[in-house]
Amino acid sequence: MQETRAFLRRLGLPTGDAHDLPTSSKRFPDGAQYRVEIPSVEGPAALEAVRQAAREYGVRIHRVSQGSGIMLLRSDEMQAMARLGHEMGIEVSLFVGPRAGWDTGAQFASRSGRNLGARQRGMDQLLYALEDIRRAALLGIRSVLIADEGLLWVAGEMKKAGELPPDFVFKLSVQIGTANPAAAHVMERLGGTTLNTPTDLSLAQLAAIRQATDMPLDVYVEAPDDFGGFVRHYEIAELVRVAAPVYLKFGLRNAPDVYPSGSHLEATVVALSRERVRRASIGLELLQRYYPEATTSELRAPGLGIPEPPAAD
Repeated sequence: MQETRAFLRRLGLPTGDAHDLPTSSKRFPDGAQYRVEIPSVEGPAALEAVRQAAREYGVRIHRVSQGSGIMLLRSDEMQAMARLGHEMGIEVSLFVGPRAGWDTGAQFASRSGRNLGARQRGMDQLLYALEDIRRAALLGIRSVLIADEGLLWVAGEMKKAGELPPDFVFKLSVQIGTANPAAAHVMERLGGTTLNTPTDLSLAQLAAIRQATDMPLDVYVEAPDDFGGFVRHYEIAELVRVAAPVYLKFGLRNAPDVYPSGSHLEATVVALSRERVRRASIGLELLQRYYPEATTSELRAPGLGIPEPPAAD
């Protein structure tokens, strides 16, 4: 395999998974190693619950993300999330709405077609997704989740052309399935800002991806059941050491699927959001115990897609 390894090396890629688990020297723009993300924060009430729980448990949260999509938020709801995120000094990342899994096609419903679910199906849906991003930007959002390479490329070109704010963050969803260093390298070249890796990658696999990209890695410390249900709290110190800069993402297993969310599920979403913050407090306590010198960011740190709500009329 030496010829192939040499070719990979010439491309600037690792020649295998990093089983020696090297310490990452890469950092966020402020020099920090890790930040904290709470996913599935589906609306203003859930975000307010996260703010209250963060105060209660003493957790510094840098980013929240949402999964139901921009298209299922009213404008006033999105503006409320933008205002809250701005007040808190955190990134609010909303999933681009039109996706194959909620479209009229049938492949997603088949056992072998589930990987299509978060992608954009057809040119019309790609157009709708770009409109979703424009709408979010106009309402003050500065970060969106993307799960399609084509959408990422076009949105990146829009950003270069000045049609989106220059600080706009493209967060690559776990559902895009970027599972190796070469794929991570390509995603960064297409305009990705931050990459959610698959939930089941080993430390050695994450360390190899880290060698191929400068993007922060978003790593589930606890994954929802439909993404494997892994609880990796005792690996948290090593996750920070080898994958920095890393967003420690605290999902929740043994929890109902609330996508797409709405007022009919609000009480459940609020309760789940609070519990995710509690789980984060457990993970961060272990991080402090096993890697006390690990550094984290302050709120409003550079590189965060902090909302910029439009001025009131």
